[in-house]
Amino acid sequence: MSESSYIGVLTRLFETIVSRQGADPDTSYTAKLFSKGRTAIAQKVGEEAVEVNIAALAEGPDALAAESADLIYHLMVLWADGGITPDDVWAELQKREGLSGIEEKRARGEL
Repeated sequence: MSESSYIGVLTRLFETIVSRQGADPDTSYTAKLFSKGRTAIAQKVGEEAVEVNIAALAEGPDALAAESADLIYHLMVLWADGGITPDDVWAELQKREGLSGIEEKRARGEL
């Protein structure tokens, strides 16, 4: 899959997520997440992150890929609820590009 294909998948996923804001929670899982509020969405992101860790340590690559997809989806729901877009995240990553992790943490006062 090419880079533009990855971006296209992520863009379409985010657009679908945003389109579900305000939709009927009885007909859309995404709308149901939004209706529960940011705390519940953030909790779900945490649960999915744990499932990614479990898959990485105790399951095969297919499970890791599936759990990673779940995590990305739930993270994007959280982004939409928080009023940010994937472009905001990509811009932040771009700012950090070329910095070592140690330099980046030092710049944020974490070291």
